[in-house]
Amino acid sequence: MGKPDAGTPRERYRAQVREEIKKYAWEQIATAGASALSLNAIAKQIGMSGPALYRYFANRDELITELIKDAYRSLVDIFQDRAEAGAGLDGLAHALREWALADPQRYFLVYGTPVPGYHAPADTTRITAEIMAVILDACTAGQPPVAPPSPLETHLDDHRVWARQHPAPPSALRRALAFWTRLHGALSLELAGHFDGMGFDPARLYADEVEGVTGH
Repeated sequence: MGKPDAGTPRERYRAQVREEIKKYAWEQIATAGASALSLNAIAKQIGMSGPALYRYFANRDELITELIKDAYRSLVDIFQDRAEAGAGLDGLAHALREWALADPQRYFLVYGTPVPGYHAPADTTRITAEIMAVILDACTAGQPPVAPPSPLETHLDDHRVWARQHPAPPSALRRALAFWTRLHGALSLELAGHFDGMGFDPARLYADEVEGVTGH
């Protein structure tokens, strides 16, 4: 979670209360899911009235947005730290699984079933673009040019909105999408318990998916 900003005592107090509200929100989400998030229930836990709490978050959607931004930002920070330390695409893949397993509810809030009635504001896409940029950089690094591009690569080269016009070659675009879809598919099934009782190690399946995407 973000640290309270420096400022006046009043500003610091406000930041601390917002962090406390978010802490109780995560506890609610872990117990009953994001769709059951209740600001009035959080107000009771903190010991303030509902109207008082609404001075910190105007409504449920504003609180959910803040939680989503915190979750995405935590993954951006991990990816950027690993990339700066020299990690390649396989290093990012394993960092993604570590991040997801560390807090499944955080993972499901951003990559699970959408919260009914909630619509994320456009500025959250800027954070997701940072995540994809790190992946595209890793997919581009050290990759020899491939010719000719496959039909999918040609299509992706003509439809780069999702890549925020990143200069990655078509082969890197395809690789980045494979990274995102295949690894999230395995993670989502694992965290939702769909592998329970099947008798195999999900970590080995994930490692095999990583090898399939990265080549090592």
